[in-house]
Amino acid sequence: MALTDQAIDKIKAMIVSGELPPGSRLPKEGELALQLGLSRSSLREAVRALTAMQILVTRQGDGTYVSDLEPQRLLENLSFVSDVSRGATALHLLQVRRLLEPQAAALAATRATEEDLAALRRILDEATAAGDVEEFIRCDIDFHRAIADLVANPVLSAILDMLSTQTQRVRILRGTEAAQAIDHAHREHEAILAALRDGDAQLAAAAAAVHVAALERWVRDAGGH
Repeated sequence: MALTDQAIDKIKAMIVSGELPPGSRLPKEGELALQLGLSRSSLREAVRALTAMQILVTRQGDGTYVSDLEPQRLLENLSFVSDVSRGATALHLLQVRRLLEPQAAALAATRATEEDLAALRRILDEATAAGDVEEFIRCDIDFHRAIADLVANPVLSAILDMLSTQTQRVRILRGTEAAQAIDHAHREHEAILAALRDGDAQLAAAAAAVHVAALERWVRDAGGH
């Protein structure tokens, strides 16, 4: 194992053990290097890597701190995987989404209030009035995010956000007959909302599964691009 990897593992171990809790300031570089038995250069490389992962945050003139370690922060970098995914990788991400999103819709059906349903209705009305693909996709993201948020599980919301970014959705639509794909998406969104309005968890799950399966089919038909 490279020295930098060893340094990363040692700092992670301090965080996992609670020795460095979220929001805590790292000891001074010399002290921490001595404590961990590392050279300063290895420690610096480890800190840079952990900062890129958003496990650590550097405050100019104040030092380096453990981040809040919230799932949304830690999963943020993984959205890059979705942004660049093509071919089999894009399909794999959609398959994971198809496992998770129907369950989110099913739970949302048991929790949605009249206010929640009205907000979802407004999003779909905005999607219908969208003037271009990008605007439609912004509404699409808002719709699915709002449903996931009804589950009140920030980890689930963060994972679903990561699985399907705006960049990926734009690429999928532009790889298809966009007008036809958007028309299908409108109908599938309406079916999901109808199931949520009825409080029918099984129907909501089925409608969400059909919707994501259609996206998989478009990706396959477009050769994964």
